[in-house]
Amino acid sequence: MAGAIASRMSFSSLKRKQPKTFTVRIITMDAEMEFNCEVKWKGKDLFDLVCRTLGLRETWFFGLQYMIKDTMAWLKMDKKVLDHDVPKEEPVTFHFLAKFYPENAEDELVQDITQHLFFLQVKKQILDEKISCPPEASVLLASYAVQAKYGDYDPTVHKRGFLAQEELLPKRVINLYQMTPEMWEERITAWYGQHRGRARDEAEMEYLKIAQDLEMYGVNYFAIRNKKGTELLLGVDALGLHIYDMENRLTPKISFPWNEIRNVSYSDKEILQLCIGNHDLFMRRRKADSLEVQQMKAQAREEKARKQMERQRLAREKQMREEAERTRDELERRLLQLKDEATMANEALMRSEETADLLAEKAQITEEEAKLLAQKAAEAEQEMQRIKATAIRTEEEKRLMEQKVLEAEMLALKMAEESERRAKEADQLKQDLQEARDSERRAKQKLLEITSKSSYTQPMNSGSTALPADMPTFNLISESLSFDFKDTDMKRLSMEIEKEKVEYMEKSKHLQEQLNELKTEIEALKLKERETAMDILHSENNERGSSKHNTIKKLTLQSTKSRVAFFEEL
Repeated sequence: MAGAIASRMSFSSLKRKQPKTFTVRIITMDAEMEFNCEVKWKGKDLFDLVCRTLGLRETWFFGLQYMIKDTMAWLKMDKKVLDHDVPKEEPVTFHFLAKFYPENAEDELVQDITQHLFFLQVKKQILDEKISCPPEASVLLASYAVQAKYGDYDPTVHKRGFLAQEELLPKRVINLYQMTPEMWEERITAWYGQHRGRARDEAEMEYLKIAQDLEMYGVNYFAIRNKKGTELLLGVDALGLHIYDMENRLTPKISFPWNEIRNVSYSDKEILQLCIGNHDLFMRRRKADSLEVQQMKAQAREEKARKQMERQRLAREKQMREEAERTRDELERRLLQLKDEATMANEALMRSEETADLLAEKAQITEEEAKLLAQKAAEAEQEMQRIKATAIRTEEEKRLMEQKVLEAEMLALKMAEESERRAKEADQLKQDLQEARDSERRAKQKLLEITSKSSYTQPMNSGSTALPADMPTFNLISESLSFDFKDTDMKRLSMEIEKEKVEYMEKSKHLQEQLNELKTEIEALKLKERETAMDILHSENNERGSSKHNTIKKLTLQSTKSRVAFFEEL
């Protein structure tokens, strides 16, 4: 009896010593967290704690994934965490991932955190080649990923090589072409520059809108056999169940939308969970939103409108700031120009004054020389008259006298010509002097005008980085804004949304043309020997003009019964 009591006491003490909590590590797409969980917690308790910590309300898309012998499994909500076949070492690791995908990301993903987690997960799946993506679409997706991370393209900041350390393209795409990293960066940047003005959430949504049209997006594949024993692939996604050949995961042979499926029988419970969850979401989308979802969407619309108005306000302020800076730069440039003109005018004035002084001095000298020559000419004339009056008695004296007379006449003529030339030169110098004085007067007037302009524009140069004092202040604009969403604001917003839809359709067409242009451009650099079976399938689908949704639509035109019969005969 005593032994039994002692045994029970020992067992009870051991039971009390067992830990009541255990450590869990949660890995999201961009963070890691650790929690202390109670031993009795079920999967839902841990899942709800993670969602509350992330501020996530769209919980129906997500789940907690863990590893079992190289196979991924999902934590069941109604089962204790430790009752799962999880590793016993602490911390127990789970990955918080999207388990179910929306049909239309733009319509269904409401919260920014939901959208961001989907963006990161889909981006990783594309880079890891779990979702096959054509090369030209990979470049476009990469440009939106760059916009989401770096914001608007600025050539002064985002210089050549700024994407060198970024993983933006699947290795399959890089290896398929004889292109350098610089060539890929050039093509990514060319599209990146066209996304100016898109905020992070907008760039991420554009990424998802393109990615959701890829054939393997959101599809979980499972190996199956039909009644004949043919090995096939079962694809489970948001639209329904699809049957694929083993070697072709892009194009299904048969499709069954969820509204045609009433019962799924399969031994693998993971498939059943995915089928049930996707079926529930499929039917849920086709019903009126719950009150919670309506509230979330209303809040999201208000938040989107607020952000849009805020972005518009910031864009206006940025535009005004840039205009003010341009005006300031122009005024500074004009001021420097006026200073240069003033310096040149001042130098011209000084040269004019010096020239005028020189001309005046030369004119005075020339005038005196002319007077002196005139005096000498008069003296020569007097000497000639005196010589003529002198009586010459002998022939020799007469001859000598005639010679002297002739020389005197020639000298007088020469002196007269020189006097006349000097007189003309003096007149010309006087005229030049008058023009120099006129030029001096105009230079002074020009300098006076420039001085008056400089005194007007001088305050603009008081601070090289300050905005002009007479520019409109931004505070007035900020104070005039109101975030009360009035009817007029909502009507205007609705009109803008409709306009955006039209622009989006036009842009989609233009985008397809750009994709085709890029494909044609890089086709010559393709290394055909490196093409994979998936690359060939993409090319064939593109040549046929096939798309994910068109293919499924065509496959569901036949009756359900005929499709089931076809599946059994594969």
